[in-house]
Amino acid sequence: MPDPDRSPDREAIRQLKARYFRFLDTKQWDAFADLFTEDAAMVNGPEGQDPVVGRDAIAAYVSESVTALVTVHHGHMPEIAFTGEDTATGVWAMFDQLRGPGGFAMDGWGHYHEEYRRGADGAWRIARTRLTRLRVTSSSAAVTRALWPEAPDWAVEGD
Repeated sequence: MPDPDRSPDREAIRQLKARYFRFLDTKQWDAFADLFTEDAAMVNGPEGQDPVVGRDAIAAYVSESVTALVTVHHGHMPEIAFTGEDTATGVWAMFDQLRGPGGFAMDGWGHYHEEYRRGADGAWRIARTRLTRLRVTSSSAAVTRALWPEAPDWAVEGD
């Protein structure tokens, strides 16, 4: 009997995103890269930022950004919608915590807005991802402003 909810595909996308967070935090960059389509695009900054394009470029960009840091990323409450037999979109509430040398600290809340595509190998991968921020707290006001440029002045801590 057909599954109108597409439960196996929905679960595969949930597992994909779970691996995204785990591979990111454990810095498994080859495995992280394989979570993306070859032509994937990522935007993790303010509106208007040019995307990072290509799975290898995305893995390099993310690894350069966080290799020296201890990171914890959580994704919650996925909203997954199927747009075709082999395509879907998703929105994930998120929280991330980054700690680094010299007392660097950053906590962020927001949403991942994503598109997924199933490949010829049957695996779902991330084709597009954009992180939007609702709030950022940091030991550096410059970091807060860079990641959350629309922040009201009262919300900017640090420096």
